[in-house]
Formats: sequence, structure tokens, C-alpha cells
Amino acid sequence: MNKQKLQQIANEVRKGIVTSVHSAKAGHPGGSLSAADLFTYLYFEEMNIDPENPKEPNRDRFVLSKGHTAPGLYATLAHRGYFPVTTLTTLRQIGSILQGHPDMKHIPGVDMSSGSLGQGVSAAVGMALAAKLSNASYRTYTLLGDGEIQEGQIWEAAMLAGHHKLDNLVVIVDNNGLQIDGAIDDVCSPYPIDKKFESFNFHVINVADGNDFDQLKAAFDEAKTTKGMPTAIVMKTIKGKGVSFMENQASWHGTAPNDEQYAMAMEELEKAGETLCQK
Repeated sequence: MNKQKLQQIANEVRKGIVTSVHSAKAGHPGGSLSAADLFTYLYFEEMNIDPENPKEPNRDRFVLSKGHTAPGLYATLAHRGYFPVTTLTTLRQIGSILQGHPDMKHIPGVDMSSGSLGQGVSAAVGMALAAKLSNASYRTYTLLGDGEIQEGQIWEAAMLAGHHKLDNLVVIVDNNGLQIDGAIDDVCSPYPIDKKFESFNFHVINVADGNDFDQLKAAFDEAKTTKGMPTAIVMKTIKGKGVSFMENQASWHGTAPNDEQYAMAMEELEKAGETLCQK
């Protein structure tokens, strides 16, 4: 798929994020928007998956460790064909499959229930290790928040992954620099992120712009060729990417737009989509 098509899909994913969080009057738009390009690249380009057969045994696995950014994952799954896009407006409603955190028992395409920060890498390591033990070819991907890596369990799992040389595992850090209480380096700095993963025997790829599809492609292509050790992709992104008044604002970590803000955001995204179509 070419870059322009991926950009168009990512713009639709962003519309889905804003729409679902506005409908719910709750949710986490900031980190969902920063990872929208990553979600799009994984589900439309990178991973071996089949929406018609979401439990296919040899499918690639994905664990959303920063589970509060479920609106981004849900919008991507909907546009990939796992369930109708109209379902996005039921986010967090009683009886909806789309609750505040991903639920593998009810949502097609979700490989692991998640949301308790720090635990996703452990689940992903288990999946990657299972593939090694059974000589299966599937790969496992997991997305972490940069504030999330302040959790100690992340590094216990990283130690195990490095020890077992899990070269079928890709750990992605969404380094947008902000968490709920502000800048990550003010709250409890995890820097240098790359050196920490290297010390746990990871091959580390730093991506200067994780909202750029060319750079994402280069990183994931490199990860595929890495043998004998797991890969960590540390990607710099913009929190709230695509909605100008949300960009680089920690206040949009877990705040839903009101009606006026929703209209502003959707108008901006509609214009971005029109521009992409004219390229």
C-alpha cells in the first residue's frame, strides 16, 4: 500500500478516535492520536492478519499495553473490517463491545485484554515465547506508552525477552513526551529509553518521526531482519497529532472534546482528508 493511501486511512482512524471519545464523553484522545499512524501501519501493512478469521492460529499478535488508548485501536480495527465503523459511537456504553480498555473476549481482533499499565509486555513475551516453543512463524507486537515504562514490570519482561533472544518480538514505545500529569521527564524521567532497552539485550531502532510512514516502514523492515534478539522501536510522536489544539497538550491525555471542540476537530480532519485526496 502506498504512503498516500496509508495517510488517508490514518486520517479516517483519527476521525474515528475523535468521534468515539466525543460520543462517550470520556476516553483518551491524546495518546490515541499520537499512535494513529502506528496502528494504521501495523494493521494495514505490517501484520499478517485476516479480519474474516480473527482467531487464525498463525496470525501475528498485537498487545496494546497502554490500553487506555483503546479508541485508536478500535478505530483501526473498524476500518480494517473487524466490525462496523458505526460501532465506534458506542464507546463505553452499557452493552457495547467497545469498553474503556480492550477486551479479548468480546472484540474481534483483540489478542489480549489490557489496561493495567506495565503488564502488556509480559503478555507479549509469553506469546512470542510460545511461538518459539511451538516452532510457529507468527510475530508479536506490543505498544507501550513512554509514561508506562516507569512501571517496573516492563523491565522484568524485557529481561526475559532478551534472555530468550525473542527475535519474533517487537516492542514499540510511543514517545510523545507527555503523560497524565505532564512531561514524562518532569514526572519520572525514563530517559535514555534506547540505552535501557539495549542493556536488556534488545536491538533498538530510534525513529525520529513516528508519525511518518516512510520512517515506520524502515524501522519495521529492519526489525524483520534482526536475528537473535528482540527489537525495541522507540518512536518520537506528537501527542494529539492531527488535531491542532490537542497537539502537545497533556490536558488532552484523558479529556473528551465538547460539541464545539468536536466540530472544530472534525472540520480540521475533513480538510486534511481532502488535501490528501488531491495529492
